[in-house]
Amino acid sequence: MNKITNDSRSGNSSQSIKQGFLEHLKYTLGVDEYTTTNHDRFMALSYTIRDRLINQWIKTQQTHHNKNTKRAYYLSLEFLMGRAMGNNIINMQLEDNVSKALAGLGYNLEELEEQESDAGLGNGGLGRLAACFLDSMATMDLPSFGYGIRYDYGIFKQKIDDGYQIEQPDDWLRNGNPWEIERPDVTVNVPFGGRVESYNEKGKTVYRWVDTNDVIGVAYDMPIAGYGGKTINTLRLWSARAAEEFDFHDFNEGDYVEAVSAKVQAENLTKVLYPNDTLYLGKELRLKQQYFFVACSLHDILRRFRKSGRPWKKFPDFAAIQLNDTHPSIAIPELMRLLIDEEKLSWDIAWEITVSVMGYTNHTLMPEALEKWPESMLEKLLPRHLQIIFEINRRFLNKAITFFPDDMDKIKGISIVEEGNPKQIRMANLCITGSHSTNGVAALHTELLKSRLVPSFAKIFPDRFNNKTNGITQRRWLLHANPPLAALITETIGDAWITDFSQIRKLEVWAEDKDFRGKFQKTKTIAKQRLSEHVENKFGIILNPNSFFDVQIKRIHEYKRQLLNIIQIIMLYNRIRKGNPDDYFPGISIFAGKSAPGYDMAKLIIKLINNVSDVINSDESINGKLEVYFLPDYKVSLAEKIIPATDLSEQISTAGTEASGTGNMKFMCNGAITIGTMDGANIEIVQEAGRENEFIFGLSAEEVEELKPVYNPESYYRKDKEIKEALDLIFHDYFSFSEPGIFEPIRKMLMEKGDRYMYLADLRSYDDAHQEAAAAYGNREEWNRKAIINIASSGKF
Repeated sequence: MNKITNDSRSGNSSQSIKQGFLEHLKYTLGVDEYTTTNHDRFMALSYTIRDRLINQWIKTQQTHHNKNTKRAYYLSLEFLMGRAMGNNIINMQLEDNVSKALAGLGYNLEELEEQESDAGLGNGGLGRLAACFLDSMATMDLPSFGYGIRYDYGIFKQKIDDGYQIEQPDDWLRNGNPWEIERPDVTVNVPFGGRVESYNEKGKTVYRWVDTNDVIGVAYDMPIAGYGGKTINTLRLWSARAAEEFDFHDFNEGDYVEAVSAKVQAENLTKVLYPNDTLYLGKELRLKQQYFFVACSLHDILRRFRKSGRPWKKFPDFAAIQLNDTHPSIAIPELMRLLIDEEKLSWDIAWEITVSVMGYTNHTLMPEALEKWPESMLEKLLPRHLQIIFEINRRFLNKAITFFPDDMDKIKGISIVEEGNPKQIRMANLCITGSHSTNGVAALHTELLKSRLVPSFAKIFPDRFNNKTNGITQRRWLLHANPPLAALITETIGDAWITDFSQIRKLEVWAEDKDFRGKFQKTKTIAKQRLSEHVENKFGIILNPNSFFDVQIKRIHEYKRQLLNIIQIIMLYNRIRKGNPDDYFPGISIFAGKSAPGYDMAKLIIKLINNVSDVINSDESINGKLEVYFLPDYKVSLAEKIIPATDLSEQISTAGTEASGTGNMKFMCNGAITIGTMDGANIEIVQEAGRENEFIFGLSAEEVEELKPVYNPESYYRKDKEIKEALDLIFHDYFSFSEPGIFEPIRKMLMEKGDRYMYLADLRSYDDAHQEAAAAYGNREEWNRKAIINIASSGKF
């Protein structure tokens, strides 16, 4: 093995990195050149990069502490971080020297990156948004902390067996996580259950939460590097431990199982990430997870402020706490409890502080997706918090009734407590009431939030509502995911876009330059070849990189309308096999995404896609002019390979249902053109790039609402021959193989249950847009001009 020299921890030269790498192989992992594996090499390189993060990480925290800066605290039950190594190397600007160091030893950086497990601590867009925020805040030198849960098992691994989704556990920590540092000295005692005592102290009623069953939260920290490595912020994830590891009394009595039961029950708290599934709403473990991480995080935030010695009225000058959806909403009564019961502040002062520091991001327009918890469950697990929620509600309704003095229905609608059997606590109502800011995540979403979802709150608190359109980090999704395109952009307009994405607009004039369009086409071809190679190695699927890549990758859901996509593909299939296949350019439709385990319709849609894929891909009569593939186990690292290779980006949700989307932005900045509805952030994509540079179809949100009362999906089926023929293939078991009737629930959903998401109303318009896109791709120069305009217009996001 190469000789190890002394300089290895902080130097950024290729020689220093090489030295650090060899040291870690030998002294951290205990292997030599004869026994080392690719995973050993990945771990050694990760530790080597982490060494270079730690010095600046410590300096960052010291600077924030010494300057008494205000910090942003981002509370999220999900962080879909993906892989860390490539992102850290990019942000520390070490890529060239790392590659050189490894090459000198005969190793390849990309091969080692493939050894890393995705940190899949989220279900989709909400968790990915949280990850992008952390990257951006560090790059902008904003003092911040992310707080979440260190799940032992992340979002499940998806296997496809006979077309069906099979869920398997994602044991992402099985081989260790080199990026985290356990902080055994940073622990928090988290109580559950028990009862509330009240007593009189100096003429004032004081409350005490007693007889609780406690769990210990232990902190694990991950460094979040900003681009350039100047600021390294922290993602702190909490893991549950038992307050008592072992009951010796039970052990000595011979009851070995009972002796460790408390430990097992406590550690189950952070064992697994809940899937995004209404099946899991209202589950006790989910509520316990939410309170556990909120209690740990607020304890940590308050501990940091106490050290300053300042009065509590100054707390809002030093902390801004953002609640990512309603999952951390229990933070509002928890902060009130801490300020009133432990810090002995009055209700009014505690409430003023709480509202001042809390902000709330809403992520959904669907009433059924808004979290509610049974009052009885809160009384059992968090009795003091329920008392505080009741008092918050009483005071709020006293104010609200002055706005709606003669309208008890409105008062009932905005109450935090929903009357019924059982009574429920509405967490979104709690968030809006207990924070100074409620933001939507796209312009349309925010307007519909105010006008449709919570109009009464918008009247009471008009100044609290604002829009913050979702965004992405161009460093992961362009600089890291698409190096050839990133290099072309930098060569053309400089590198300021890496930290100031508004600079990407300078690329727009180059859309008119034929030579530049040719260079862009080469980067797209390279991305397609890279994806094709990966898909062949991973799944045994052979893609033709000279084909048109039409891609829909996202969580499988009825409102995201993967079903609309596959029905249109069947229409196209019918057209090709009835006509002359030579009239069509080769096209590949790629799907990827996971269904929630309990979501039967979404899982059936996956089955349909796979069955249609089997039929079309094996039909020799169409001469390979249409292929369909469902790529299993969609995750961040797979998206990083698919997105750069995409020509057409499918963003086809029913207008008025998608809050924003972020995948649409990732595709856009990689030169894919959007086919989509005027929904979510698609509207702002159109505003930025021009409608003429996208393929827009379908009903608007207003038209959807107008049509709903009189909508008859069967009329669309009867009057359009192509639509009827495509649907009949599904309804009459053409794709069912040996399982006749398997797709009957889809027929019932469309034809008998009202077609809630307007598939048939939008299908003809969608097909027309697809035909327009296919014709446009025939003029490659014009297509590439549109694609480059999309890249140049993505700076807003």
